[in-house]
Amino acid sequence: MRLAKAVRQLIESDSVEVAWGAEYTESMTQPIKWLQDEIAERMLQKLDIVKLDVRDILLIPDFLGNHHASLAKRFPRARIYSVIENESSRFQLWISKAAANWRSLFSGGAVGSLSHLRDNNKFNIPDHSVDLIFSNLLLQDLVDPKLFLRECWRVLREGGLVVFSYLGPDTGKELRVLRSSSLQLKNLISPWDMHDLGDALVAERFADPVMDMEYLTLDYQKSELLLSDIEALGLANVNHHLDAEIDDLPHKLTLEIVYGHAWAIGKHLAKSHDSVAFIDVNQIGRKTRTDSH
Repeated sequence: MRLAKAVRQLIESDSVEVAWGAEYTESMTQPIKWLQDEIAERMLQKLDIVKLDVRDILLIPDFLGNHHASLAKRFPRARIYSVIENESSRFQLWISKAAANWRSLFSGGAVGSLSHLRDNNKFNIPDHSVDLIFSNLLLQDLVDPKLFLRECWRVLREGGLVVFSYLGPDTGKELRVLRSSSLQLKNLISPWDMHDLGDALVAERFADPVMDMEYLTLDYQKSELLLSDIEALGLANVNHHLDAEIDDLPHKLTLEIVYGHAWAIGKHLAKSHDSVAFIDVNQIGRKTRTDSH
């Protein structure tokens, strides 16, 4: 109890808030923290109709630990493993866990970073080790989301669930008509629509995939805020030394948010490839006769 009290005092102190601001102000995702939190809450609301016995959760990515508290509140007995944005996020994750539930300090934890995932296309956890994968606003930044889904299938237990959101191809459509020397427009790394992702889920053997999407329209009174958000979202590189054409920017930005979930059911069954089914040798049994002499 002394540890819990000390940790909570540390969390509530002004000095810690100042330290966080100094350390994380330059984070790429900091300008859109509000968006990450909002979409995470909408994803949790969609889980209200899902019945799931959760012992272990993989949270990917854990944006500076901000989603950890919400999941810990929803699943208080679960261990939560986090793929963090970068190595400097570890202290923030520790603080977030302590704020949610001091007992969580001794379970779960960081199991790698996004840079490791992008370089290796692997989660740093064993096969069949989690019941829920919660992924918020990540897939659009991966070169091949199919590899991500394949890893989800590997680490989920039988009957486990993957829940995700990502930016769809209509995100930032207002920017495509711009011809500005101050902006170097960029496409999403993986501009998959919800039908593409649904097909990929089926191809990776997931059951009962559910996909939906919504448009969010953001209105801006200041061009500087728009520039900050489109840069944080990876939609453009901004040359802050060229302000001549800043008045040509739109005053709104469209975000296409795609949501999806699917179940890992039938993991013991054979997988077919090119019309050929491969059966694990452990699935083959030998029937013996009891009347032989």
